[in-house]
Amino acid sequence: MKLKLKIWRQKNAQDKGKMVDYDIEGVSGDMSFLEMLDVLNNQLIGKDEDPVAFDHDCREGICGSCSLFINGEAHGPDRLITTCQLHMRKFKDGDTVYIEPFRAGAFPVIKDLVVDRSALDRIQQAGGYVSVNTSGNTQDANAIPVPKSDADKAFDAATCIGCGACVASCKNASAMLFVAAKVSQFALLPQGKIEAKRRVLNMVEQMDKEGFGSCTNTGACEAECPKGISLENIARMNREYLSASFTANE
Repeated sequence: MKLKLKIWRQKNAQDKGKMVDYDIEGVSGDMSFLEMLDVLNNQLIGKDEDPVAFDHDCREGICGSCSLFINGEAHGPDRLITTCQLHMRKFKDGDTVYIEPFRAGAFPVIKDLVVDRSALDRIQQAGGYVSVNTSGNTQDANAIPVPKSDADKAFDAATCIGCGACVASCKNASAMLFVAAKVSQFALLPQGKIEAKRRVLNMVEQMDKEGFGSCTNTGACEAECPKGISLENIARMNREYLSASFTANE
């Protein structure tokens, strides 16, 4: 295939940035989207031009670092996949493809298609964990019975990879689905009950500090999430937060 790429180029965080056109040939439908960008960068390096900077790591849909906005959609024109899992067969010969970084005030651009998503890490650090006493008195996890329905919901929430597609897809750049998934995976399990109130209060407070917007209730986050995280988790987080707020001073 021959494609015309319109890619956001930005030298650094202070640079204004702009869309730059590139023509690429010999693109196979079996290539992943990132492999296509690798081919483009090889061509640019061969011409002594600066390659396009983009994030990637595992290329297996697990790490979430490959986040790109492609033709106006987070991770591109497919569902339940990350950018590295998007194949070029989703495009046609002669297509024009727009490639941009995730846009959000809390995701400042570092260079080209690379954004700083460490705000999500700081939310996780605020409470997205379970403190465990490792003094030798720990219980075996399998000794604590958990209803299968709760375990299934917790595992579904835990599949969140923190890619930020929910933020990029929301017109308010809300991180509610991300935070809700991290809260839910512990709120549903007995191991997470001890710190439940402090967890949800701290994580929501940190989310607000990072400058994410409020939930729009449009469902764009769930539609674009590569792991299909359900909006039900936002409802659960709201309940957890309300309950914790009432009892915070007790």
